Order: sequence, then structure tokens, then C-alpha cells
Amino acid sequence: MDIAPTQPVPVFPLPSLVLFPHAIVPVHIFELRYRTMVRDALSGARVIAMALLRPGWERDYHASPEFHPLGCLARFEEVAWLPDDCYDLTLLGLSRVRLGRPAREYPYRAVPVELLPEAPYAEDDPLVASERRALGELYRRLAGPNPPGTPGRAGGAAGAGGELPFAALVNGVCMAAPLEPEEKLELLALDSVIERGHRVRELATPRLRTIPREGESEHN
Repeated sequence: MDIAPTQPVPVFPLPSLVLFPHAIVPVHIFELRYRTMVRDALSGARVIAMALLRPGWERDYHASPEFHPLGCLARFEEVAWLPDDCYDLTLLGLSRVRLGRPAREYPYRAVPVELLPEAPYAEDDPLVASERRALGELYRRLAGPNPPGTPGRAGGAAGAGGELPFAALVNGVCMAAPLEPEEKLELLALDSVIERGHRVRELATPRLRTIPREGESEHN
């Protein structure tokens, strides 16, 4: 997304989900305030800001628990209105954003957002090609041919990582990696996609040593 929203954007803060640009995630909406948020967003630009709740959110969850100022703008790709008046959403990450102070608190918070540009890179850069090979292998080991939370989850070829743009591959690995939410937020904060890819490999690879590679038996 190249142009920042001119109006405050609804914020949907969660305790364990960090959304990255290009990633696709399913979200179930059941709280009244966030059902209202969905209806309002559907009547407007169909965008919300995903944020990570700060530690200690449990003490103030039903009021206004604090969230980190770094988040991801997300667009509704699919919306299912359920018989119990809840919603199942499919969200697409659009851009990293800096979240401002709430312009509205009730029934849900809405904040002004500032788009955070990422450092430019070239798909044919040799460094990108080298990182792509290493990340492609990590991508496949994380969740097979269709890792959840990535653009290729509905398609085999893209799901293997080979046809994804480099930024989408990097962010897909970030989504699927077995990392703590705060670690993922640190990855989201990196302006360089190349640095983000290198860093997620450093963090995730040691934690996958007990996961057999494709075609291997656990007893090999």
C-alpha cells in the first residue's frame, strides 16, 4: 500500500499474532466491540491495523490494554458472517505502520497510522538469490508445501516459495517460524527485507533441528 489512510484506522490488538506485509491469516471475531469494528470497516475502506498487545495485557483486556506502536495494516480479503453474529475473516497484510495515539477509544480504538517504507532491493541481486535459496529450504521445512499465514497457502507452487516475490517469501517465513511474538515484532521492525530474511534464519534454524527434513524419517 503506497498511500496512508487519511482517517484513523481501527486497531485489532492480539496477544500472540504479528502480521507481516504480503501474509494472509484467518481471524475469528467474536467480541462485541470487534464485531462492531468489522461492520464499520466493511462500510469503509475494509482496512484495520493489527497490533501486538504489550505484556500484562490480561489485567486490562476488557478495557484498553496497551499495544506496541509498530503494527501492520491489513485488508479484508474474505468475510464470512456467521449465524451467531460473529465473523470469520481472511486478512492480507499490506504495509508496516507506526500507530499513533488513539483518536477514539470506544467501542474500539482507532488511531492515525504512518506507513513505514522498507529499504529497496532488486530481485536479481546475487545476495537476494542466495538468501532466497536458504529461505526456500527453511520455508518448506516449517510447514510443508502450504505454510499457513503465507500467500501461497492455497497453491502448491507458490507455497513451495519458488514463485513468491522475495519480500513475500521472507515475511512468510517470519509468520511460520517458531518464534515468540516479541521476536517477530523485532523482525517486523527491520527496514531491510534482506536483513530480516537473514535474521529469521538465524533465529529459526536452530529450533528446527529436531524436525526431520522432507523425505527423511524421524529414526534416520
